[in-house]
Amino acid sequence: MTQTPTRPTVRRRPTMVDVARHAGVSLKTVSRVVNDEPVGQELVSRVLAAIAELGFRRNDIARNLRSRQLNATIGLLIEEIANPFYATIASVAAEIAAAHGTMLITASSEEDPERERAVLQDFTQRRVDGLLVVPAGLDHSFLRREVELGMPVVFLDRPPQGLLADAVLLDNRGGSHAAVGALLDEGHRRVALLLGAPSVPTIRERLAGARAALAAAGVEPDESLVRDRLIAPEEAGRAVAALLDLPDPPTAFFCANNRLTVGALQELHRRGSDAALVGFDDFELAHLMPRPLTVVAYDTRELARVATERLFQRIAGDDDSPPSTVVLPTSLRPRGLTPPPTR
Repeated sequence: MTQTPTRPTVRRRPTMVDVARHAGVSLKTVSRVVNDEPVGQELVSRVLAAIAELGFRRNDIARNLRSRQLNATIGLLIEEIANPFYATIASVAAEIAAAHGTMLITASSEEDPERERAVLQDFTQRRVDGLLVVPAGLDHSFLRREVELGMPVVFLDRPPQGLLADAVLLDNRGGSHAAVGALLDEGHRRVALLLGAPSVPTIRERLAGARAALAAAGVEPDESLVRDRLIAPEEAGRAVAALLDLPDPPTAFFCANNRLTVGALQELHRRGSDAALVGFDDFELAHLMPRPLTVVAYDTRELARVATERLFQRIAGDDDSPPSTVVLPTSLRPRGLTPPPTR
C-alpha cells in the first residue's frame, strides 16, 4: 500500500544540512541552488521542493533566486565605539562597504558576552548580508545555525570560539615576545607584566609571548610581578604604584594594551621613575608622551581592510574555500619625548 508522504517534523529552525538530507543531495548542491549557480534542473527542483516543505527561509530564498538582490547591509560588532582602535575599524569597514554599495550598521558589545549575543542575533533577524565581529564572549556556537544557513561571518582581532569561521588576527604572541625580549636585551631582569582579563584570547597570547621571551633569556618568571584583570588606566596606575613600592621593584614594565600603557605612564611620570616601558598597541599622541616608551605597533586599517574584503568575498559567493585565519605582523616603534641633552 502506498503511504501518503507527510511533512517531516522539524522542531528547530531548518538548516541547509536539513534541506540537503531531505532532498537527497549534497550540501554543496544546496549551496549552489541557493546562490543561483549552475545546477541541473532536476536537482534544482528537488532542492526547491525541500526548501518549500521545510520552510527554509522560503520567501528570502525565493526572492534572492529571482533577483539576486541582497539587503545591502552588513553588521559590525566592536567592543567600544569611543576607543580609537575600534573607531578606525568602523571607519575602514564603512568605506569598503560603501564601495560595494552596502550600508554598515555598527554596534558595541561593551565587552559583555550577553550583549554580544543579543546584538548579533538582532543583526541576523534584520537579515544583514554578513557580519564582522570583534568578539567579547567565549562561545560563538550560537551563530552556527546562521552560518549553516549561509550567513557569512568574519572575526577580527580575536578568534571565534566554538565556531569555524574566517578570522583576521594580529601576531599577539610574536609582538609581546619581541617587546619583552627588547627589555631583556637592555639588561632588565625584573620585568613586570600588566595584563587584562586572562579569559580574553589576545591577552593569553600576549602573556604566552612574554613568558616565552623570559624563558629564552633564562629568566625565571616572578609571579609577584604579574598583575592581571586590569581594565581601566587607573587600575594600571595603582598596580604600577604597588609594584614600585616592593622591596625589589621592577626596572621595566610590559603592558598588554594601550589603556594599561596610559595608566602606567601616568604613574611612572608622577613618581619620576625611569623604569623602562613597552606597551602593546600604539595610541594617539603616543609620540608626545613626556618620557620615552616603546609600543608594539601594527596597521589597524589593514586589519579592518583584510577582514572586510574577506567578508565581501564570502557575500559574493566564495563558499568553496574553508574558513581561514590571517595573521598580520607587528613591529616595535619608539614613542614619547626624549629629554634634551644637558649642556
